[in-house]
Amino acid sequence: MNTNPRNWQRGMSRREALKRAGAGFGMLALAGLLDQEGLLCPSASAAAPLSPLSPKPPQFTARAKSVIWLFINGGPSQVDTWDYKPELIKRHGQKLDGIDKFTGFFANEVGPLMKSPFAFTQHGQSGSWVSEIFPNLAKHVDKMAFIHSLHTQSNNHSPALFAINTGVTRMGFPCVGSWVGYGLGSENQNLPGFVVMADPLNRGLPKGYAQNWLSGFLPSIYQGTYLRPKGEPIDNLVRAADMSDEQQRAQLDLMARLNREHLKPQGDNELNARIESFELAYRMQVTAPEAIDFDHEPGHIKELYGLNEKRCSHFAKQCLLARRMVERGVRFVQIYSGGTENQLSWDGHKDIVGNHTGFAGETDQPIAALLTDLEQRGLLDSTLVIWGGEFGRLPISQPGDKPGRDHNQHANTVWLAGGGVKGGVHFGETDEVGFKAAVDKVTINDLHATILHLLGMNHEKLTFRYSGRDFRLTDVAGEVVKAVLA
Repeated sequence: MNTNPRNWQRGMSRREALKRAGAGFGMLALAGLLDQEGLLCPSASAAAPLSPLSPKPPQFTARAKSVIWLFINGGPSQVDTWDYKPELIKRHGQKLDGIDKFTGFFANEVGPLMKSPFAFTQHGQSGSWVSEIFPNLAKHVDKMAFIHSLHTQSNNHSPALFAINTGVTRMGFPCVGSWVGYGLGSENQNLPGFVVMADPLNRGLPKGYAQNWLSGFLPSIYQGTYLRPKGEPIDNLVRAADMSDEQQRAQLDLMARLNREHLKPQGDNELNARIESFELAYRMQVTAPEAIDFDHEPGHIKELYGLNEKRCSHFAKQCLLARRMVERGVRFVQIYSGGTENQLSWDGHKDIVGNHTGFAGETDQPIAALLTDLEQRGLLDSTLVIWGGEFGRLPISQPGDKPGRDHNQHANTVWLAGGGVKGGVHFGETDEVGFKAAVDKVTINDLHATILHLLGMNHEKLTFRYSGRDFRLTDVAGEVVKAVLA
């Protein structure tokens, strides 16, 4: 025990008193319990603290190592993309009996059943029906596992976005990418573990903004790193001209020492995450510029993605960057197609033809190229690719000069590819006109459980203690959709 009179003069905190009471027997008991749980570092004094993003082993054999989520923001229409409904063609113009006018977002704009204005044809050995707006993606249907019976709890964009990103319709909870980083860390300590890109055409962020990729109550090191679509993609990526590397390193070392002195008695996970975020930012100054530089990509790859095609070049760059990120060990990449307001996203309340034709034209070639590129580089087997938005759309029309479709929380189609997914399968069904999930219904908890399973994690065991209880991404629900597993 330290008997320095100065320590006695300043008094002793309760924490210090408990640590010293009984010659430290309480701390010995705690150390024993931690050791039994495998949580005690055998040589904590000798080893440097591990980064929160250090790679962690999966709970069981993983099929995927990384995820690219192509977020089709605004609510793509399932009956105009991947869910072909011949009965909807037959009943075009008829009233949909029993529909509640509040099912959609605009209660006073409820029209009759409306057939898809797009032609559907079958593709691949699986014979999958695909809308004409996806001529390039149609060539890849045998790689895709379609889930046609996904449904959610809200017909409003922000809660629905929160739900599919975090499992909860309220803001403030960790998103999927954050949970994945928390569970697995990252294979590249010089780049973020979770990267987010949004629409660069002055369309704005998705509704709910950065809440869609924040870490909630998880340490902030696990939140998504947003890459700006214009200008410098990340703040302070370039060191100040009047500062040398040695000076910057000395500043960081001093700040880390001061923070860790404060951290010792506090045990603050958030402070530790902030320390690590400064170190990551420093390492990124060397690594990130190379990762986001396309100059050395061969011409045929740029052509494959459509980098020189005006209508899709912006999304092509993001898809190519996603490949470069996972190739360098980034764990989770999310790309949003479409921005904030209705016609600036896949939110086709008016002119479903113009809306979906335009956004499909921006994304079809780049996404197809991403699948091709990942496959030819041997990365598709270890990369889970997800296509989908926050909800679907109603099979009835939203009247106007150019009819559209309103929101539909009862039916949504998503597809998965690569990363241990069985290609060419279709799971779940909507009713005969595509209004509601009817067969083998899939909840968002089920989708999240499936994503975590493909990454080698049991969704029931990936937990974080917060506010007196253990939280998980899937809350108290969720079943793995085994039919889509290879």
